[in-house]
Amino acid sequence: MRPSSQYLAPGFFKRSLDEFKRLSNIALKQEGIRTPTSPYHLIDFSDPSTIEICKSMSDADIGGFSKSSLDYIPESSSESAHARFHGSISIELPRNNPQVQRTGYAAWRNHDRAATIFGKSLWNVDPYTYLALRIKSDGRKYLVNIQTESIVYTDIHQHRLFAQRPGEWETVLIKWREFVRTNYGTVVEPQTEILTQKVRTIGVGLTDRVPGPFNLAINRIWACNGLSDAEKVEGDARDSFPEKKLA
Repeated sequence: MRPSSQYLAPGFFKRSLDEFKRLSNIALKQEGIRTPTSPYHLIDFSDPSTIEICKSMSDADIGGFSKSSLDYIPESSSESAHARFHGSISIELPRNNPQVQRTGYAAWRNHDRAATIFGKSLWNVDPYTYLALRIKSDGRKYLVNIQTESIVYTDIHQHRLFAQRPGEWETVLIKWREFVRTNYGTVVEPQTEILTQKVRTIGVGLTDRVPGPFNLAINRIWACNGLSDAEKVEGDARDSFPEKKLA
């Protein structure tokens, strides 16, 4: 019996060692039996290689005319390194594909994470109350999208990314339990709680169907039970979890 190629890939053993260190650290700090105080870093765009593990999407994939890019922006004298999610929204329909009845969306998310010796790589954020995002928004109605190992593979849990200070850097906190289960953009009933033990992908989308440019800067995304003093210094945190609404 030969091992599959994914287990012989150069990064496999490094990923496995990193995961072993993370799990060992949890055990040493007894975070499995008490509330974690350290943040759990999920996506950090200060590392330029993070862009490579993400992908951007838009209705152009089905013949539409929206444009979407996710680019790395190096550190400058005024800003930390970050990713820039930008492009333009078009609601024009493809002329030669009558099956497409709706366009006007763009999004990005991380690729499915590569396996380790412990199996499929999934984020277990169950010990944490919040998803935190360090962003600078243009004020448009973005959605945070979460995919888990759900029974229904196409389910996405969503929540509005409520920016309080467009044009400025801010930290937005969203309670994990406030995410809404959707499927192909429609709220699904009955609602089920997000499977926080098995988070597969995290991303941001724009589906407001308002034609024109968009621009969202993202520094990093992490799970936490509150902000550290250092994170509070970066800017006022906003608890963005009103009633379960996507509009």
